[in-house]
Amino acid sequence: QVQLVESGGGLVQAGGSLRLSCAASGRILSAYSMGWFRQAPGKERELVAAIRWTGASTYYADSVKGRFTISRDNAKNTVYLQMNSLKPEDTAVYYCAAHNDYRDSYFYPNLFRSWGQGTQVTVSS
Repeated sequence: QVQLVESGGGLVQAGGSLRLSCAASGRILSAYSMGWFRQAPGKERELVAAIRWTGASTYYADSVKGRFTISRDNAKNTVYLQMNSLKPEDTAVYYCAAHNDYRDSYFYPNLFRSWGQGTQVTVSS
């Protein structure tokens, strides 16, 4: 399995930006589709963005479309989540996840098998 470590979380004011990073080890990242999930207190974990292993396709939850951008740098074995125009409702623990299922449904949450430990993002109003 691939090991994942997130970084870049923190406290930011509403309207601000953060960039999360997910560093992979143990396997070649280019073989994996990647996703960013988040879980707020008392809420279920939700997929906010995913990128196919080819890098050619991306998926975004409606709540973050136009504000968040997922990208990958396979040479650095790293995936990023650029978060702009942050809102208090974006406050959550953000998790990086990976899978190597090559079907078209790369953004199905149930496919993700490898997880990072999470990084806290707090947006103040």
